[in-house]
Amino acid sequence: MNQVPHHIAVVMDGNGRWAAKRFLPRVAGHKQGVVSLRRCVKACAQRGVGVLTVFAFSSENWNRPVEEVSGLMSLFAVAMAREVPKLHADGVQLHFVGDRLGLSEKLVTGIESAERATASNSRLILNICFNYGGRWDIVQAAKQLAEQGKPVTEANLGAAMAMAHVADPDLVIRTGAEQRISNFLLWQAAYSELYFSDRLWPEFDEAELDLAIESYGKRQRRFGKTSDQLLPKTVSTVVS
Repeated sequence: MNQVPHHIAVVMDGNGRWAAKRFLPRVAGHKQGVVSLRRCVKACAQRGVGVLTVFAFSSENWNRPVEEVSGLMSLFAVAMAREVPKLHADGVQLHFVGDRLGLSEKLVTGIESAERATASNSRLILNICFNYGGRWDIVQAAKQLAEQGKPVTEANLGAAMAMAHVADPDLVIRTGAEQRISNFLLWQAAYSELYFSDRLWPEFDEAELDLAIESYGKRQRRFGKTSDQLLPKTVSTVVS
């Protein structure tokens, strides 16, 4: 059996193209994307994944057409009201990662309520990156250190990151046939394995997840070392 990554992160790309192929408005693709996310959460929990992090709305997505952004905000609010009780019942611990200053008071209240309600769950940690950007995360961490008068070291900066509550992702998946990380987890993904799927996010299913996990299981993670250094050391026995 292939090794299952403890932490999987996903750039959920392709909702708009999925809708366009069906002559539907883009928001219809985002709605179908929620269904795919529900399926992915369940599949990860069943396979023993400990942490799932998804890129739901980037800080750059505010530049999209006003009607699409408005639709996304409404969908996010509706999805939270509908999905959080189900996630809570399934033992999922929720964390919303990103800049909350640009969000409505009602949305922030809902986010905080969902995090409190699921705080004691332990089957799976689900990080939803909303109004998030990797550069924003590094900047906000550096500002924290400056305000606290702490030296800027790798350890201090890492501890101030918005994702400091979990280990760095082992595997980063991007759907939609694009091969870039788009300002996602720039600090945390330094040594992550990358997997690019041609499937649009609404089409990403359990079989595709298994292909990504299978690919991960075949890789050797060296973290700067050589392959020989990772080989188990043989113990020589001296007979006197």
